[in-house]
Amino acid sequence: MRIPLLAGLLLPLLLSAGSDVTGEEVARKPNIVLMMVDDLGIGDIGCYGNDTIRTPNVDRLASEGVKLTQHIAAAPLCTPSRAAFMTGRYAVRSGMGSTGRVQVLLFLGGSGGLPATETTFAKRLQQQGYTTGLVGKWHLGVNCERRGDHCHHPNQHGFSYYYGLPFTLFNDCVPGEGTDVLADLHQTLQILSMMLGAGLFTLVCARVFGLLEINLGLLVLLFSLGILATAVWFIPLKFLPAWNCILMRNQEVIEQPMTVETVPQRLLGEAQNFIKRNADRPFLLFFSLVHVHIPLFKTPPFAGKSSHGRYGDNLEEMDWMIGQITETVDSLGLANSTLMYFTSDHGGHLEDSDSKVGQKGGWNGIYKGGKAMGGWEGGIRVPGIFRWPGRLPAGKVVDEPTSLMDLYPTLKYLAEDARPDRHLDGHNLMPLLEGNVERSEHEFMFHYCGIYLNAVRWHPPGSDSIFKLHFFSPNFSPPGAGGCYDTKVCLCHGEHVTHHNPPLLYDLFHDPSESRPLTPDTEPRFAEILEQTAKAVERHKQSFTNEQESKGPSAESGTDATSVHSQMTWAKILWKPWLQPCCGTFPFCRCKEDVTNI
Repeated sequence: MRIPLLAGLLLPLLLSAGSDVTGEEVARKPNIVLMMVDDLGIGDIGCYGNDTIRTPNVDRLASEGVKLTQHIAAAPLCTPSRAAFMTGRYAVRSGMGSTGRVQVLLFLGGSGGLPATETTFAKRLQQQGYTTGLVGKWHLGVNCERRGDHCHHPNQHGFSYYYGLPFTLFNDCVPGEGTDVLADLHQTLQILSMMLGAGLFTLVCARVFGLLEINLGLLVLLFSLGILATAVWFIPLKFLPAWNCILMRNQEVIEQPMTVETVPQRLLGEAQNFIKRNADRPFLLFFSLVHVHIPLFKTPPFAGKSSHGRYGDNLEEMDWMIGQITETVDSLGLANSTLMYFTSDHGGHLEDSDSKVGQKGGWNGIYKGGKAMGGWEGGIRVPGIFRWPGRLPAGKVVDEPTSLMDLYPTLKYLAEDARPDRHLDGHNLMPLLEGNVERSEHEFMFHYCGIYLNAVRWHPPGSDSIFKLHFFSPNFSPPGAGGCYDTKVCLCHGEHVTHHNPPLLYDLFHDPSESRPLTPDTEPRFAEILEQTAKAVERHKQSFTNEQESKGPSAESGTDATSVHSQMTWAKILWKPWLQPCCGTFPFCRCKEDVTNI
C-alpha cells in the first residue's frame, strides 16, 4: 500500500516540475546566429541558380527555411552596408556615407567609424539579457582620439565578446598580391619622392664640385624636409600589413601582422566555441566571414577542387564553414530554438581579376553591375536565408522587397524589446517570414552611392511591378564595359557619373536585369511613377530634418545626409600614429597568437 500512496504523492510534484521546465523552454528567447559573407555574388549560390559551384550547406538552409529573392543591401560597399545592417538605418544617418573617392575606411589608425551615438542590434539584445559575440570582420573603426579609447570597437557597440579582424582582409595582407589602398596615390608619391631625391642629390653634387654655391645648412634643411615628406606617406602605406592586418580578442591585439593562411580555421573555431559556451542561455552570434573577399585563400583541402578556379575553391570552403556552424547548432540540440540567417554585405566584385588567377570576384547572376556600382541591382541584391525549424516554414520563398536593415527591428521583436528607438529604415520581417502577411512593408526603398541618393524603388500597392528610378549612374570604363575596369571600383561624384533627367526607369518584375528602360510611350504610368517617387523622396529627406530637430538645439541643421558629422572625410580616414592599435611598444608592433590550444 505504501508504493501506490507514495506514487500518488509524487505524481503531482513531477507533473508540476515538468510543467515548469516546459514553460521555461517556451518562454526562453531564441538564439540568433547571423552569418555574413564578404563580397558574395547572389549568382554564386546553388539555391539562387548556380549549378556549377557546390554549396550544399547553404542550399540546405534554404530548403529548411525561408529564401528571400529580393533581399537588398543598403549600400554596395563594405563599410556603409555594414553600418546600415548593424543599426537598421541608412548609412548616411550615421555619417558613414562618403562624398568623394574614398568610400570605405582605409586605416585602423584613422579616427572614423560607427559613432558612439548610434545603437546596434547587438546593444539592444545585450540590454535584453543576451550574451552577444562577433567573430570575424568589423571594418567600422576602432579608436577616436587616442590609442586604446576603442570608441568604435565592437565591445562598445554591444558585443560582449569579439574575436577577429577589426579592419578587413585585403591584398596587402599577403606578400605578392599587390596593394588595395590608394594604389595610384602610392605610385604618384613614390615617383615624386624619387624626383625630390634626385633633385637633392644634384644639389649636393653641384656644391661638391663647386658648380653652385649653396649654404650647407640649407642643404641639411632641404634634406630633412625631404625625409619628413617621404616618411609621411611611406610609413602608413609601406607598412600596411603591420598596421591593418591584425587580429584582436576583445580590445587586445593578439596577432600583428596576422598569418592569413590560418585565419579561416581560427574564425570557425572561435564561432563554434562561442555557441558551445553559451548553449544554456540566449545568445547572439554574428559570424562575419572574411570569405570571399580578396586575397583568396589556398586552403589545401579545397584548393583546385572546384570548377571555377580559386574563387570557386573559396566559395566551397565558405559553404563548408557554414555547414560546420549549422552542425554545431544542431548537435547541441539548439536547432528549434535558434534563428539562423545567411547573407552577404553586398554583391560580387566584377572588376577583380588577373591573368594568373582569373576571376577573383563573384558572379551576380542576371543582375546588372556589382560591388561599388551605386544602385545597380548586381551590387545590392544579395542572398537572404532564414532557418528556424518549428517556427518558420521549410522551403518557403519570398519575392517581396526586403533589406539587410530589417534585421535590426526583427531581432528587437524576437528579443521582446519594445522600448522607444530612433528613426529606423528597416521593418520587422517575422510576419512576412511566417506567412502571416504577403506584402513587404517596404513600399519605397532608397539606394545610395556614398551620400548621394542614386536610385529609388517603388512597389505600388496592389501591383506586382517594382519600379526603379536611377537619378544618375556610374560611368563604366572603358566605354562599353560592364564595370569600372580602369579604376577597379566605380565612383559616385563629379565626372565619374552621368545624371539622368528624366531618371532611368525600369520595372524589375518584368526586367530584373535592368536592360530595357521604360519611356512614356512604353509605360502608361510613367508620369505617376515619377510623381509618387518624388513625393517619397521628399518624405525621406524630411525624416532627416525631423531627426535633427528631435535631437534639440545642439544638433546640426540641414535637410540632407551632409547634416550629420561625416566619418568618411580625409581628416578621419587618414592614418594617425597615435591611434594605431599595437600589441607592443609602438612602432615595434609584432606578436603572434598562441594557437596550440586551438
